[in-house]
Amino acid sequence: LVSDDTGNRLRFQLELEFVQCLANPNYLNFLAQMSYFKDKAFVNYLKYLLYWKEPEYAKYLKYPQCLHMLELLQYEHFRKELVNAQCAKFIDEQQILHWQHYSRKRMRLQQALAEQQQQNNASVK
Repeated sequence: LVSDDTGNRLRFQLELEFVQCLANPNYLNFLAQMSYFKDKAFVNYLKYLLYWKEPEYAKYLKYPQCLHMLELLQYEHFRKELVNAQCAKFIDEQQILHWQHYSRKRMRLQQALAEQQQQNNASVK
């Protein structure tokens, strides 16, 4: 017999893992092709999972883009488009472009901060 605490922890872990899988457009394409998005119970489950957008849950996510996908999955039109592999490929490419832009921008900010700290250290001496 599983205690409530253990059951809640397991449910949390399973839902966390599933929500993060939604960041993968190829997985979304698979779900669409297998007709999961036509199942009213599954669509209701996706609506239930919106609680992951709350800060006390979102802080556990490694792939925050899954929240954007979860939000888009609330729309029937988006769910229908995911059957098309080209749609999943486009989303995948857009995620990569976003990540590359974010990484470059973050690197420039870190370099600027390091340079500023060096200047501050030099002026103190």
